[in-house]
Amino acid sequence: MDIQLTGQRALVLGASQGIGRAVAAELAALGASITALARDEDKLQRLITGLKNTGGHHTSLSVDMSDTIALERGLAQLLQHGPFDVAVLNSGGPPPGLAHEAGLESFEAAFRQHLLAYQAVVRAVVPGMKARKHGRLINIISTSVKQPLPNLGVSNTIRGAVAQWAKTLATELGPYGITVNNVLPGATGTDRLSAIIKNKAAKQGISETEAAEEMMAEIPLRRFAEPEEIAYAVAFLASPAGAYINGINLPVDGGRTACL
Repeated sequence: MDIQLTGQRALVLGASQGIGRAVAAELAALGASITALARDEDKLQRLITGLKNTGGHHTSLSVDMSDTIALERGLAQLLQHGPFDVAVLNSGGPPPGLAHEAGLESFEAAFRQHLLAYQAVVRAVVPGMKARKHGRLINIISTSVKQPLPNLGVSNTIRGAVAQWAKTLATELGPYGITVNNVLPGATGTDRLSAIIKNKAAKQGISETEAAEEMMAEIPLRRFAEPEEIAYAVAFLASPAGAYINGINLPVDGGRTACL
């Protein structure tokens, strides 16, 4: 089975920490040249320094994805050095909270940071992919697109919008040899999960350990995912082995999602 990415160029959004960082590391280990994108320049430089060099050339772009004008400018500069084969679209989730209590500004901010930013990336990278009739667009979303999660109202909403957008793109871009897929992480050991556990503990008046144990009890494998386990799924979809997989939602959640 061919999962090597030697000679390919991959753009990874939200790469400074958590799942995005793990994805960048895994794609680099498989031979890809990584362009890591996030806001924190110091974290990006530490990531680039630590990436395996299997013949790839790794770079970074420090930009706030919600600033779509700056994002478009940065992407234009990156494309002067050649097209991308893979784009992994990933961004931190909106804060916890109930949908009916969220202000309009919360939905607007989430829409800009996720869907609008991702659209800016697609408009930048797809022409090069179409010209070569090859490309991989992979969105890191959430199992909430299948089963909305409690107290994540804004996140549930924007993740669902991104999933429908991606399915539309899969149909549009398939004829050009470009696949578009969504990876849906379950509870994964990141700063995001720590914030959710802390919020849950405060609301229920229990310890964070108890809150985490309650969450793990809902997962058939009885544990949280490691970021690297999400990265393995992304790597497979990015590789030649995943060439005929298009337009799917792939849960990586230990079996927690109740629906098929």
